[in-house]
Amino acid sequence: MTKKTKRDMAYYLDIDVSTLYNWRKHKPNLYHIVMLGFKFNRAKQEKLRILLDSDNNIKDEIERFR
Repeated sequence: MTKKTKRDMAYYLDIDVSTLYNWRKHKPNLYHIVMLGFKFNRAKQEKLRILLDSDNNIKDEIERFR
């Protein structure tokens, strides 16, 4: 899973990249909350991927014993 660039984040939020930089400079609390949201989403996706991989591994192990 690749890390999102500021351009990717701005596109996702439907804003200009300059808006992100302005938030960082002039509204640091808002910028921090937005960045936490992206980090949370990335962590959630990573955990889901790990769970799905584990599920597939368990299914493979069960099939080997049949």
